[in-house]
Amino acid sequence: MMFDLSGRVALVTGASRGIGRAIAKRLAGQGATVVAAARGDHAAGTAAELAADGGRAEAVSLDVTDEVAMQRLPGDIVERHGRLDIVISNAGITRDQLLMRMKREDWDLVIATNLTATFSLAQAAMRPMLKQRGGRIIAVSSVVGQAGNAGQTNYAASKAGLIGFAKALAREVASRGITVNVIAPGMIDTEMTRAATEKAQIDWASQIPLGRLGTADDVAAAACFLASDEAAYITGHVLAVNGGIYM
Repeated sequence: MMFDLSGRVALVTGASRGIGRAIAKRLAGQGATVVAAARGDHAAGTAAELAADGGRAEAVSLDVTDEVAMQRLPGDIVERHGRLDIVISNAGITRDQLLMRMKREDWDLVIATNLTATFSLAQAAMRPMLKQRGGRIIAVSSVVGQAGNAGQTNYAASKAGLIGFAKALAREVASRGITVNVIAPGMIDTEMTRAATEKAQIDWASQIPLGRLGTADDVAAAACFLASDEAAYITGHVLAVNGGIYM
């Protein structure tokens, strides 16, 4: 089986819905034990779905802006499961506004959730991965971090920051067999985009060379590949899953 993740332990943040849930499901389907993390008890449904499909999964409550919880979680996972092989930093939020009107707290919260949380998680995950002499760290960025988007200076800065962070960290840990990569989704069909008007969705699709919005499964397939042995020689890379809207 290609992308066989049997025996691997994976942590996915923002796993309650959308892209995070799809990634958790794909990793479990390839044999990984998945720790699905989200605020409150929101990841419980994901873990239950994975278990119902025959996968090995558990849900954990996690606020990614809680520095103490983020630093502690990787060690807790190793205590329960013996190792930590794959970290998918997917949790993210938007607080859109033109810069002239943007509140400082909306800037700070987006940076804390989308960028600083990845720093905290990666730093804590380094300890077991360095001991194992192997691991996969994957950050979910966005086409907005590559191309920019009016009204999203905070979001674009956070997602662009993930790209620079991953490239730098990839150089630090490559000698220990740890790869660090980024997925940059484009316009993906999620609850948020489905809430838009039909005309808006048609307008978005018309801008995409492949003629459709992406699916969460499109992004999950990319994550599964980067987490696998088949991607062992890929690090510091930004994998665009965007239908060609940005090249």
